[in-house]
Parts: sequence; C-alpha cells; structure tokens
Amino acid sequence: MPKNPIGLLLRNRRAGEGSLVWADPTLAAREEPSSTPSFALTSPAFAHGAPIPPRFRGRLRGENVSPPLEWTAPPAGTRELVLVVEDPDVPFRKPATHALTSGIDPESRGLVEGGLTDPAPVPGLRHGHGPLGRRGYAGPMPIPSHGAHAYVFQLFALDRPTELASGFRLSEARAVMAGHVLARARLDGTYEIA
Repeated sequence: MPKNPIGLLLRNRRAGEGSLVWADPTLAAREEPSSTPSFALTSPAFAHGAPIPPRFRGRLRGENVSPPLEWTAPPAGTRELVLVVEDPDVPFRKPATHALTSGIDPESRGLVEGGLTDPAPVPGLRHGHGPLGRRGYAGPMPIPSHGAHAYVFQLFALDRPTELASGFRLSEARAVMAGHVLARARLDGTYEIA
C-alpha cells in the first residue's frame, strides 16, 4: 500500500502529551502517589503501551466498539468517576477527544466491552461531545502514514458528583472537576495505519 503524502507531511506535527487533561495541574490528584498507584486502570483487551486491537478502531475502518475497562477501588470518599479518552498525536493544537463520560458509579469496577456506546447501556452514564459532536466512544482513526498515535484513557475519581447533563463539553467537565480529584488512573494504547 502506498504511503499517504498528507500523513507523511504532518508526521512531526502533534498536539503533544502536555495538551492532555492529564497535564492540567487543576486535575491532579490531591496526593499523587510517589510509587505504585493504588488506583489503577487496565483493560483485558490490551496492555498499557500496547497496540489497541482492530475490533476497537473507528467507524470507518472497524467495528467502533469500546474496549472493556477495569479499575481498582477508588479512594474512600469518591462520589463519581469521569472517563476522558484523548489522542494527543493528532496534528492540531488540541488532542482529539475519543470518549467523554461522566456519571460512572464509584462502586463499579469496570465497563464491559461496548459500555461506552450511546445511548449508554450502563445506567447513569452520561456522554459528552467527542469528535465532530458525536457522543459515546469513537475508536482510533489516525491519518494513514502519520505514525503511531497514543489513545490515553484517563479515569478521574471525584469527591463530588459532577451533575453534568448528557451532551456536556470537555471544558465544562474540566471546570467542575478542578480541585475535586481524589485520584486518577491512566491506560495508554496505541494505533497506527501504515
């Protein structure tokens, strides 16, 4: 398959790690662990830093099913979990948002495969706007020949409910989360289209 000239041209242009919500100091956990974190996010579908299986890729090239996610117990006092999935490797100033979900029950220990579909199959979940105004999960769809893209799953444990309505924006989520993060967990996957 021939290389995509647009992907090659933009190969060194990326939003960058510092553009993730993870890098926002107002969304840091109150007491970041110095060694092994007690709140961890994993997936039975892929390991941290490993490629995301094709089943979970975006609508144009795959089934666009959200991967199953699992996490350990959040800290005492957690009232709600919020998940943000971003691609910091897009050739823009801001990362692409691939999922934005609030209302996750802190008593739950994960989301099943397809759990980020809109409308939400899990009671209580509320999806914000992602790419192109869509709600729910939007799987990896990097520009061909642009190189590997990271897909960063960021889970935040909050000390209060967000009370965000479905269709909320990332800016709204950031505003209500600021200063209320008890703990956070992260899982990175990668995807590349040659």
